[in-house]
Amino acid sequence: MPQSHLPLSRLGFLTIGTFDPENAAAGHESTLQIIELGERLGFDSAWLRHRHLQHGISSPVAVMAAASQRTSRIELGTAVTPLGAENPFRLAEDLATVDVLAGGRITPGFSTGSPMRFDTYKEALYPATWQSEDLGYDRLLRLRSLLRGDAVTDAAGLDALEVYSDHVQPHSPGLADRLWYGAASRRSARWAGENGFRLLTSSVVAAEDGTDFATNQSAQIREFRRLHPDGADARVSQGLVVIPTDSATASQRRRYRDYVDSRAARVGVPHGPGRLLFAADLVGSAAEIAERLHEDAGFREVDEVAFALPFSFEHDDYVQLLTDIAGALGPALGWRPETGPPATP
Repeated sequence: MPQSHLPLSRLGFLTIGTFDPENAAAGHESTLQIIELGERLGFDSAWLRHRHLQHGISSPVAVMAAASQRTSRIELGTAVTPLGAENPFRLAEDLATVDVLAGGRITPGFSTGSPMRFDTYKEALYPATWQSEDLGYDRLLRLRSLLRGDAVTDAAGLDALEVYSDHVQPHSPGLADRLWYGAASRRSARWAGENGFRLLTSSVVAAEDGTDFATNQSAQIREFRRLHPDGADARVSQGLVVIPTDSATASQRRRYRDYVDSRAARVGVPHGPGRLLFAADLVGSAAEIAERLHEDAGFREVDEVAFALPFSFEHDDYVQLLTDIAGALGPALGWRPETGPPATP
C-alpha cells in the first residue's frame, strides 16, 4: 500500500471549464489552452468535470475530442460523467471514437444513481420513461460490456451492399479497462472494487466513520482495494483542491485566501441526507501544502492525484496554479514529469 514517503507517480488536474454564456467559445478555448499547458508542463492527466444546465462543460466527450487533436501525450478523462443522463450505447460509440482519435488516451470516470438536480430536467431527458429508467450500477456494467466489444445483435453481416457489425463500432481495445468510478460512500467503493473499476475519490465523501474527512476517505480506499482483483495495486486517484501560491501575485494571494475562507465553514460538518463531508482547501506554498498532504490519511493511501482547480478563478490564475503544481508541489511530493523539467508557459 502506498505510504507518504513513496513518490507521487502520476500527477493530474481537474477543471470544470467555466465560460461566460455570452461568449461560450472563448471559455471553451481557455479550457483547451489549459489542457495544452498541462501537457507542456508534464502533467500525466487532465480531467473534465461534467455539468448539465450550468456554464461549465456539458459535453466533455466533445471537449476531449478537440483536446486530443491539440495534444499528443496527456491522458484525458472525465471526473465524473453522471451516467444516468447518458445512453450507454451512444456513449460507447462516442467514447470509442474519441479514444481512437486520441491514440488510446481516454480515461473516463462515471457516477451512477440520479444525477445532480435530476428532478429539474428528467422530463426533458426522458419525457415518457424517466420513472422506469435504471439509473443504478447495472448501467455502468452495460457501458463496459459495450466498450469491451460484446455482441449486441445477431444480425451482423452483409445486408444488401452494406456490412454490419455485431458490436459497437469503432472498437478501441483497452478502453473498457480504463474506466473509473467516482465513489463517495463505502458501499460505492466496495462495488467499484468488486467489479474491477479504478477508483476516483474526491473532496467529498460520506461521513461513515465520524466527521474527519481523511479518516473516512482512507477507510473507503482500503475497502476498495481489499475487494479489488488487483488488491494493493488497484489504482486510486485522489482529487483535492490545492492552491499553491509560490509564484502568485499579492492580489492573487489575497483572492485565494478569501476563496478558502469563504468555504471553510462547511468543513468538518456532515451535509444533507447523505451526510457528506467536504475536504479543506489547501492554500499556501508548495512546501506547506506538501507537508499537509503527507499528514493526510487519504493521501497516504495513494500515489496518484488529480488536483481540482477552483471553479471560479480566471485563466491567468489557472496558468499560475498549474505552473506551481508542476514546478513546485509535484516535485515536493516526489513526482517527476516524463518530459523533463516543466516548460515556461
